[in-house]
Amino acid sequence: MTEKDKIVEIFTDGACKGNPGIGGWGALLKYGKHEQEIFGGEHNTTNNRMELLAVIRALELLKRRCKVHLHTDSQYVQKGISEWIASWKARGWKTANKKPVKNMDLWQMLDRLALKHDVEWIWVRGHAGHDDNERADALANRGVQSINGEISKNDK
Repeated sequence: MTEKDKIVEIFTDGACKGNPGIGGWGALLKYGKHEQEIFGGEHNTTNNRMELLAVIRALELLKRRCKVHLHTDSQYVQKGISEWIASWKARGWKTANKKPVKNMDLWQMLDRLALKHDVEWIWVRGHAGHDDNERADALANRGVQSINGEISKNDK
C-alpha cells in the first residue's frame, strides 16, 4: 500500500457535565503506525457542540487531502453531515420547521473541512467496548477535566 492509499482513521467523542454545562471533546487519529490524541474543553456548552468540535479539531490537523474513515458515536454528527446538511444548506441553514439550524457555526465549519477530504462517516455504538471509541471517550473526559482544573498543564 502506498502513502497515497493509506487511510486516516479518526475516532471522536464529546462529553458534557450538565447539558449545557462544562464540556470536553477528544479525538484519536491513526495513520499507519502513527497515532495522535487531542482533547479540549469549554465552559457552558452542550454535548452536541462537543461532538462536532471533536470532529472539527481532528480534521483541522490534516495537512493535505486525505482518505478518512471518521468514527463517531454521535448519530447527530453522522446523520447531520451525511443526510441532513444538504437540505439545511438548500433552505439557507433552516430546518424543515423553518427554524435556524442549531450549532450552525460548527456545521458550517465542519462542512468546509469535510469538503477538503474524502470522508466516510461511520457511526459506532458508544460505550460498547470498541477500544478506539473508548479512547476517544476518555480523551473527551480529559477535556472536561482540563476545564475543571483537574488536569494541570504538565498532564496534557
